[in-house]
Amino acid sequence: MDKLAVYPGSFDPITNGHLDLMQRALKIFDRVIIAVASNPAKEHLFTLEERVRMIRESLTEHPLCERVTVETFDGLLVNYVEKKGAKAIIRGLRAVSDFEYEFQMALMNRKLCNDIETLYLMTGMRWIYISSRIIKEVVVAGGGVKGLVPDVVERMLNERLAARKATGVC
Repeated sequence: MDKLAVYPGSFDPITNGHLDLMQRALKIFDRVIIAVASNPAKEHLFTLEERVRMIRESLTEHPLCERVTVETFDGLLVNYVEKKGAKAIIRGLRAVSDFEYEFQMALMNRKLCNDIETLYLMTGMRWIYISSRIIKEVVVAGGGVKGLVPDVVERMLNERLAARKATGVC
């Protein structure tokens, strides 16, 4: 039986730090599902379909991509993880500031389903300072993010944010 983990997130957009965590998870698990959250209460820069497409295109560059699937989910994460037959949730930590929120989520998930473990992985040092939010802020301010995100993400960010700047909506 394969060891399967779920790596959830909004991935708005996916960064090289996210891909680094996926590669680290694949050292422990046979397969990883990148589960893109469909959270209508949260405002996203990219649609759910665009986020999935960016992730899939980003994975084509990685030799381990055959062990990764990309899916969407809504509702409770633990219900999705149980339905998939996974026993672990992968979460990334960059700094102490991430820990408090992640700890609360892990405890709630454990309360909802005691059979699923949350595994925290540290991102590589070269990615420790980046987040999807910071990437978007840099692009809006006119900065470059080459090397911090996959090429497809950089292209789509520039197109989307350039269109927003042109219309005065940022």
